[in-house]
Amino acid sequence: MNYPVDGSGPFRSMVAVGDSFTEGMCDDLLPDGEYRGWADRVAERLAAEAGGEFRYANLAVRGKLIGQITDEQVEVAAELGGELVTLAGGLNDVLRPGCDAEAVCAALGAAAERLASGSRRLVLFHSTDPSRRMAGSARLLPAILHLKDFVSALGERPGIVVVELFEARCFDDPRLWADDRLHLSPEGHRRVAEAVLQALGLPASFDWRAPLPAVPPPGRLRKLGSDLRWLGKHVGPWIMRRIRGTSSGDGREPKRPELTPYQ
Repeated sequence: MNYPVDGSGPFRSMVAVGDSFTEGMCDDLLPDGEYRGWADRVAERLAAEAGGEFRYANLAVRGKLIGQITDEQVEVAAELGGELVTLAGGLNDVLRPGCDAEAVCAALGAAAERLASGSRRLVLFHSTDPSRRMAGSARLLPAILHLKDFVSALGERPGIVVVELFEARCFDDPRLWADDRLHLSPEGHRRVAEAVLQALGLPASFDWRAPLPAVPPPGRLRKLGSDLRWLGKHVGPWIMRRIRGTSSGDGREPKRPELTPYQ
């Protein structure tokens, strides 16, 4: 049996906290209609490492801001008492005009402190770099880099590990992203899951940073058509939600609110 990097044996439980990234948006659908996602993939591997004696909860809900994650998920996750906890949040805040990066970092830091205090290992993330694949996203970089530096500092603390996705050039490939260009595709989720597992010290199953096989770039007309469909199907509804002050996660409950045996 393989063991986590802290040498204290396999994890017996995991609690995932966050937004659509952790909920698993745009991965394959499970029989119950929920998305699978990288966190479910990590739980599957850890359950195998633990010999089947493994419990898993996923409290993440799409569209949540870091303040909502803190208010709605963090204390619940702390009370569940998972040995392994994952926390990803703040990017939904960054996407909004006038983001207060300092306030985002303060909320993330408080959440991390609370979750780290009751777990064996807390996993945080450096997000992918959108500026290399999405036109106009460079304006987000100052806030993203500020958040990245803050997470790096948190990662220096005992019991916290940071998964580095920002420098991974494989995520520049549009095939690792869904049609909305904001959420990971099944292949993207597969690679994030492997990145998490390797960060925890488990043996590599594959090189998650490796580029996909090269394919010819789309022609100009095909790219234009794809951009127009994206604007109409995804960007327009996103703008309308911002105008109305609503979220894609309004009224949604977590897909795995209890720490139950992984099936």
